[in-house]
Amino acid sequence: MKIALIAHDRKKDDLVQFVIAYQPILKEHSLYATGTTGKRVIDEADLPVTLFRSGPLGGDQQIGAMIAQDQMDMIIFFRDPLTAQPHEPDVTALIRLCDVYGVPLATNMGTAEVLLKGLSEGFVDWRLIRGRRG
Repeated sequence: MKIALIAHDRKKDDLVQFVIAYQPILKEHSLYATGTTGKRVIDEADLPVTLFRSGPLGGDQQIGAMIAQDQMDMIIFFRDPLTAQPHEPDVTALIRLCDVYGVPLATNMGTAEVLLKGLSEGFVDWRLIRGRRG
């Protein structure tokens, strides 16, 4: 599965700790991430990650393009709901694309944990069974 990792600035520490905790599951999948978040995952969790630009510079849109081309299977996006984001329209578009294409999306640690535990149990295999990706 292809999994995107995204985190707003005040949530990056949480996402890195989450990735470290779930490294045994995540290492079995292809990881993608926006700029600084991806670099931190590579450095601190010792996992390979395909890097995109930072969110405000188009990284969210790059991931959105993969969703629209049915090339992304899950998004883990630790959002900061208490801080205004300069690229909020991009964030909204990314969430909308997840809804349009039925891509599982976690915007907080609790939901991300459920998704990854479900992934490890095969509950997201419908993405592959339906022949959604080649």
